[in-house]
Amino acid sequence: MDRNGIFPVSLELAKARPASFTAALMASFQDTGFAVVTEHGVGPSLIEAAADQAKAFFALPEAAKRAYCPPHLRGQRGYTPFGVENAKDSDRPDLKEFWHVGREFPPGYAPVATLPPNIWPAELPAFRPTTLALYHALEAVGIRVLDAIARGLGQSEAFFESAVKDGDSILRLLHYPPISPEAQGVRAGAHEDINVITCLLGADEGGLQLQRRDGTWIEIAPPVGALVVNVGDMLQRLTAGALPSTTHRVVNPPPERRRHPRYSYPFFLHFAPDFLIDPAAIGVKTDDPAYAPITAGAYLTERLREIGLA
Repeated sequence: MDRNGIFPVSLELAKARPASFTAALMASFQDTGFAVVTEHGVGPSLIEAAADQAKAFFALPEAAKRAYCPPHLRGQRGYTPFGVENAKDSDRPDLKEFWHVGREFPPGYAPVATLPPNIWPAELPAFRPTTLALYHALEAVGIRVLDAIARGLGQSEAFFESAVKDGDSILRLLHYPPISPEAQGVRAGAHEDINVITCLLGADEGGLQLQRRDGTWIEIAPPVGALVVNVGDMLQRLTAGALPSTTHRVVNPPPERRRHPRYSYPFFLHFAPDFLIDPAAIGVKTDDPAYAPITAGAYLTERLREIGLA
């Protein structure tokens, strides 16, 4: 348990005692919208290799990095420079830069919707295979978590698997550069994630906080190597609020740590663009317009506009 009462849940428990794992996971999500997952199976050597590639990219000259942010990709693939993204309703940009890796389909496979192609930094030949390996490892973990959520919602275990099979899921390699004591804004403003669930690795520096329902902020301090998993807006909408998408942020470090960068690697699991987000699909009846049916693709576009990425 971290000092704020979020109990780590072992993914290994899901194999031997799936009901116990589901109960622990759902209780944590219903309480805070977040869970800490240990023994998830993503090897430390892969995590370290991907981190090395990310750090090597962000160390490139600014002009070299900006060669990988073509406007037509709207920040959904490749590089997004420092100070571009902002939290919804915020007038200050976040103090971060990042790289997006998306889904790649095998030759000849035609998904329902056309997703943007990945681009790759020519300076780093190991970047593509390493980050794609991490992408697939985190996606596999995310699907196992979704299987447990499906059980907790009274659905068949595989309920979400077809829904996310062709989803626009994204691995974000995230860099918060060192900042000055006078820096305006915060590393990441208060926000909720757009997607279904997020699986977050890394964060060698602290600062991640979630907002409890009484408005207070608490820090999330997971064990080394653990995943922080949180509910996104799409899952909140599908469950008509039964699983909350919790507001969170990354605050600036204390003055003595501001010269240190922060890296983290969130994986945003998405529904396929044509998936209808409708509480009736899981047997929930509601007249609340906030939960009106909408396709995942339309919802994503709507939300990307709000944060400056569309």
